[in-house]
Amino acid sequence: MLENYQSPWLDEELTIMRDAVRKFIEREFAPRAATWDKQGFVDRDAWVKAGEAGLLCASIPEQWGGGGGNFKHEMILLEELNAANVTGFGNGVHSGIVAHYINNYGTDEQKQKWLPAMARGELVAGIAMSEPGTGSDLQAVATTAVRDGDDYLINGQKTFITNGMTAELICVVAKTDPGEGAKGISLIMVETEAVEGEGGFKRGRNLEKLGLKAQDTAELFFDDVRVPRSNLLGTTEGKGFVQLMEQLPQERLIIAAGACAAMETALKLTSAYVKERKAFGKRILDFQNTQFKLAECYTEAKIARVFVDDCVLKLEQGKLDTATASMAKWWTTEKQCQIVDTCLQFFGGYGYMMEYPIAKMYADARVQKIYGGANEIMKLLIAREI
Repeated sequence: MLENYQSPWLDEELTIMRDAVRKFIEREFAPRAATWDKQGFVDRDAWVKAGEAGLLCASIPEQWGGGGGNFKHEMILLEELNAANVTGFGNGVHSGIVAHYINNYGTDEQKQKWLPAMARGELVAGIAMSEPGTGSDLQAVATTAVRDGDDYLINGQKTFITNGMTAELICVVAKTDPGEGAKGISLIMVETEAVEGEGGFKRGRNLEKLGLKAQDTAELFFDDVRVPRSNLLGTTEGKGFVQLMEQLPQERLIIAAGACAAMETALKLTSAYVKERKAFGKRILDFQNTQFKLAECYTEAKIARVFVDDCVLKLEQGKLDTATASMAKWWTTEKQCQIVDTCLQFFGGYGYMMEYPIAKMYADARVQKIYGGANEIMKLLIAREI
């Protein structure tokens, strides 16, 4: 049913790419996914392999070492990783978010310094927004980056940072002018090799999460961490909040696209299961409740896919506004959690066992309603346009 639907943005080149990505994931990632879940992080060499295969920074211009594609190429990667239930590889942050901050706001020198290395997998990137007392309210960040000669001294604490244990390049949201509120926020790129071991920069523990077990998520501590002023993203202080707001629609679309792919994978697994599993002398699919519930799920998953596909086209045209991206993020992630929960129920007791993929999908889904801006914040952003 959903397998027969073709996104309007899909073309022959992307279809060929999908086949290559699927084979790569089946060969290099899927056999190691269970190990990554247990150890709490993706092996570092996986990033290098992905870089060699051209899967990193796919939507960054070739001039800066990227694949020369666009968001549709990132969509293929998102969909295939979800289809294989490989959810720990933090490329959405690395390629879909941090690389685009650098590409859109960095100087040519900064692009040349960081983007090719990111595309090769030699640098893994993360973005440090959230703080212990600050989640979705980015204007309230307490981390500071104060000038000291030709350097900045960074002080503060960040938490829930994706790729936090692995990242060698971290985009830190900090206040270069604490008295100016949102207008005092800047983005400072921290190269961890230069500051790690100096005593000022420390990574906390790899946080134990409900889901996304293989995705390393860490606390980061900055105590007079010295970085050169040339690591200010762009050339002007105080532009950070605007930069964040301009890029958040794409970040939220990444989350929505992942939600669509997860719903479709859950329904594919469940459809196969209810056709084989029997109860009271007949297939689970033959019960009217099963048929009605799955009919509802397939309908909602199709609506979500069509909506997200429209958002993808709008993003490519530069027309995806904040309210629409917020609609996509909150609605698809709500439906992801609901549909995966419904699917798990059809597996009965087996659905509660982590050896079944649906159990992992259930645990992985919950954070979707939280990160990238909590869904309650999405509704506030939408309401502003009413």
